[in-house]
Parts: sequence; C-alpha cells; structure tokens
Amino acid sequence: MRETWFLLKSGDGEVAWNMALDEALLEAMPRLARPVLRFYGWREPAASFGYFQKHAQIERLTRLRPLVRRPTGGGLVAHDADWTYSLVFPAGSRWHGLTAIESYRSVHAWIQGAFLKLNVPAELAPGCLEELPGQCFAGHEKFDLLWRGKKIAGAAQRRRKEGLLIQGSVQPPPLCLSKTEWQEAFTEVARAEQGIQWAGFEPDGALAERARQLAAQKYSQTAYNEKR
Repeated sequence: MRETWFLLKSGDGEVAWNMALDEALLEAMPRLARPVLRFYGWREPAASFGYFQKHAQIERLTRLRPLVRRPTGGGLVAHDADWTYSLVFPAGSRWHGLTAIESYRSVHAWIQGAFLKLNVPAELAPGCLEELPGQCFAGHEKFDLLWRGKKIAGAAQRRRKEGLLIQGSVQPPPLCLSKTEWQEAFTEVARAEQGIQWAGFEPDGALAERARQLAAQKYSQTAYNEKR
C-alpha cells in the first residue's frame, strides 16, 4: 500500500532554529496528518545533547559550542561533520504505534539499506558497547548502525500525544560519499521497499512562526539549555 510523505530539505540552520523546527513539526502533526522527513544541516559547528542530560557534564565532554538541548533523549552528538535528519509521524500512524526499540531498529535498518545502495556494507549492532558514558558516538547501543565496528548512525526519540519525533545523526564513514548521494539513497529505499511517495514540503506561515517562537523563547535560552 503506497503512502505519501512530506519531504523537507531545509538546508543549514541556526542551532536553536534546527531544534525548534523539529518540535514545531511534531506539534503540527494533527494538522499535517502525514509523516515528514526533514534533511538539514548546521550553519556553524555545534553539539546537541539529550533532554535529560546534565549541561555541566556536557560542557566537559566537548569543546564544540554552542550547545543545545534537544527535545529528544539520547546523548551528546557533535554537529561539525555529520548528516542530520528528522522524521515526524502523526499519532495513529504505524510508526507511532511501534515500541521505542522497534522504531529505533526500523529507522537504522532503513539507513542501512541506503548505505548498501551506495555499496557501503553497514550492519545493525547486535548489542551494546559503552565506552564513554553520555556520548552517542563513543561506543554503541543495540541497533545502532555500524561500519567496520564503528558507530556511524544513531538517533533519539520523543513520543507525545501529537505523534513521534525521531532526530538522527549520521557520521559518514571516510569514503567518497556525498550527503546528497546518501539523501537520495535514503528516499529511494523508502520508495522501493516501503512504497513511500514523496511530496515536496515547505513550512507554512503558522508553522514557521511557531518555530521562530520556540527558537527565541526556548532553544536559544540559557534557562532551557542549562536547566539541569
């Protein structure tokens, strides 16, 4: 059964805007009523960290600045050379009904398929390897994506009544691959294997305004980023 999903290529954004737009998309799920895949980047090197992490610990773990607290869980992620995406699903969708571990495995199996399409043999981690607590790409969790034993893709999730938000980061292997090639492979695998049809999408006025509010009042505020 074919579905139509929105595809948003929002380019490089400010740190607070990147987090704000993801949350605004999650809030808008009852109105948009279909999943959104968003590809985006960072205007400056930065690091994001999980909603429940302690800011003081994160400051010691990385020299990257600025630091921004994500609306999702997970650990510290460096955004100096990664490929970033988000997936947002409305309540009642198949993805929203999955358990956290099921949706985690599903998204990384999807990314694995994209890398295989580019002749990069990646594999899902069969278990955990914790080397540096709090850092997403030092060690790995079950169903992270590995290349030659090293983690190259991780994600964090947030389920709310409006829907499911997955924020993901790909740390590309040192091969001759471009971000554009990987993004095209990612969407093509979904089309071929899941029957997904893609419709171009741009935030409307209400969505853009809500993202601006969240960026100004939340994600750019010290009180939010250092609240624990």
